[in-house]
Amino acid sequence: MKACLALVGVLAWAGCGVLTDAATRLAYDLKAAEGRLGSAEGDAHTFRHAVPSHPGQCTGPYSVQLDQVGLIVFWCKDTSGKTVSSHSTSYHRRFVDTAKTFLLDKPAGAALEIRLERRQGRAVITSVL
Repeated sequence: MKACLALVGVLAWAGCGVLTDAATRLAYDLKAAEGRLGSAEGDAHTFRHAVPSHPGQCTGPYSVQLDQVGLIVFWCKDTSGKTVSSHSTSYHRRFVDTAKTFLLDKPAGAALEIRLERRQGRAVITSVL
């Protein structure tokens, strides 16, 4: 019984973002945004993804790649530009496609602005700023 309660506690803690990383949290936001996108061909939805998306994680400048093949990669950097951690996921590709590969270098605290469009029934990332 205690083991079950401990497992429930850990899963709840993970659901709050404590055990996730920057790439996974962006993937979750993409999944949520896909749910807000209309179903008609050409419908569009733009949303902002805050970085850092969890207190104390990826607080400096960062680079992010949203790859056409369905991979998100985050490189969190220190003030001198040295990579201090990197994270990746492909979780979001079940929900959204990526029109082309986007690679951005962003200053500390800068949010991502992502545009989704409905194309041939699928949500597609068409712009990342």
